[in-house]
Amino acid sequence: MFQTFDVTSSPESGPARLNALRVAMADAGVDGFLVPRADRFQGEYVAPRDDRLAWLTGFTGSAGFACVLKEIAGVFIDGRYRVQVRDQVADVFTPVHWPETSLPDWIKSQSGVSRLAYDPWLHTVSQIEQIEKGLKGTDITLVPVSNLIDDIWPDQPAPPLAPFTAYPDELAGETSAQKRKRLAKDLAAKGHAATLITSPDSVAWLMNIRGTDIPRNPVPHAMALMGGDGAVTLFCDPDQVADIALPQGTNVLPEADMLAVLRQGPAPLMLDPDRTPVAVFQALDAGRIERGQDPCVLPKARKTDAEIAGARAAHLRDGAAMVRFLAWLDAEAPKGGLTEIDVVTALEGFRRDTNHLLDISFETISGAGPNGAIVHYRVSTDTNRPVNPGELLLVDSGGQYLDGTTDITRTMAIGPAGETERTCYTRVLQGMIAISRARFPKGVAGSDLDALARYKLWLAGQDYDHGTGHGVGAYLSVHEGPQGLSRRARTPLEPGMILSNEPGYYREGAFGIRIENLIVVRPATPVEGGDDRDMLDFETLTYVPFDRRLIDISLLTADERDWIDRYHADTLRLIGPRVDGDALTWLKAACAPL
Repeated sequence: MFQTFDVTSSPESGPARLNALRVAMADAGVDGFLVPRADRFQGEYVAPRDDRLAWLTGFTGSAGFACVLKEIAGVFIDGRYRVQVRDQVADVFTPVHWPETSLPDWIKSQSGVSRLAYDPWLHTVSQIEQIEKGLKGTDITLVPVSNLIDDIWPDQPAPPLAPFTAYPDELAGETSAQKRKRLAKDLAAKGHAATLITSPDSVAWLMNIRGTDIPRNPVPHAMALMGGDGAVTLFCDPDQVADIALPQGTNVLPEADMLAVLRQGPAPLMLDPDRTPVAVFQALDAGRIERGQDPCVLPKARKTDAEIAGARAAHLRDGAAMVRFLAWLDAEAPKGGLTEIDVVTALEGFRRDTNHLLDISFETISGAGPNGAIVHYRVSTDTNRPVNPGELLLVDSGGQYLDGTTDITRTMAIGPAGETERTCYTRVLQGMIAISRARFPKGVAGSDLDALARYKLWLAGQDYDHGTGHGVGAYLSVHEGPQGLSRRARTPLEPGMILSNEPGYYREGAFGIRIENLIVVRPATPVEGGDDRDMLDFETLTYVPFDRRLIDISLLTADERDWIDRYHADTLRLIGPRVDGDALTWLKAACAPL
């Protein structure tokens, strides 16, 4: 329910483990070793067995890596984690601002490095090629080795072996056979005999299966070889699929057999260099390989009508749970005595009361006062802070339901709000409204829209160090590519893509503000006088009131006020019938016109 500060990832353990790794490096004859956050499936989240970065350094963020050399050990983190990393890692590790400082540039600034080792199962081909490109012209070479962390981790957890489950075709909107037929036809048209799909969320989508191998993400630890006829060989532990009827045309083999099967299988084999481990490329004759994109990525991102209908239903259910939670919070917080963990426990309880919650979609962020300024803060028993009157409380949370994945952030004033907090909150809200109201031509990417959310903050000399939005799966990963709203999100937005809309503002040591709804791309209704071109806009999926105490009405335009009033009216109309008693009374007051 909340993250305890276990000794397996505590700063106190860091020096001994770092020393042990350096002994292993010396034994292997290398000068450095890369420790990524990734596992062999290259997902954002990893099973406890694969959380090597946290075990070594204490850093538990969802993005980053370490480079351990003989005299220095850098932990590379982006803007989301620069406060967090200082609290989590021991002094023997050096935080490095990334991507401002690239790994090759950092390595070249160090001395005594000629052989830099890495585990070829934990890095993609694109990643290693990018590092090699950056080191070109130096005497530094990259050396693939077996994982040195595994050699020194005495109580490393066992691999996850949870049973897979079938996902209903009616919720997917398409059978696995239909998906495979469509993708195989495109595969053959491009001259590929087969493709290896290495991402568990892609395998889950393609086969209409789900799993629990990764906490909070219903994905199976499996890879899949799909041929030009749509037949699939699933590489996983056979015991994991013993209790489900897999789609016709599916063969199951242990993952240990995969490389041998690929060597003898059809060619050319299409591999995605951005997702496939180096070890797979190294095991095959280069003449058998062609490069391309995982064929599931874009079809998975374009949700079917059934998946969108499921998302709407899940968000209404989740919205009612959030309203009950916020009504409870408004009644209890002024009394004093609440802590961040109390908030997490209560919110998960309201979601479980729906009788539809299968899991939360990520560890709930409950940051009171200065803890709210830590973008991906996770409360622990050591960091648990009181929810004090006069402060802000940022709660970012979500649920996994069979018909959809939710992700919502609300920032609340606990008692009276300061003028600075109200001004900053209103600017963030204006950014969220700007994205919600956006109308744009077909072909526009998230990188083209990101500035809309930041404009009012920029005018005030403010900004935030994370993307404005990420893609979201359909009872899959809460973070799903390739769609997004950020400077790096270059994929054109298409109908059916679900994204988060979550601008923020963070003042270290004082408060954090983030406001988040989920939205789905749809064809826009033509407007009178417009020219004849395809336009898109967003449908809002999330309906939960904003904190009126934090809105400075004087800063809003008339259009922004109208949007908020319409949103609150829709929230009362859609969520009102789902709550009663004190929650309904609270909702009516929260949704009154500005």
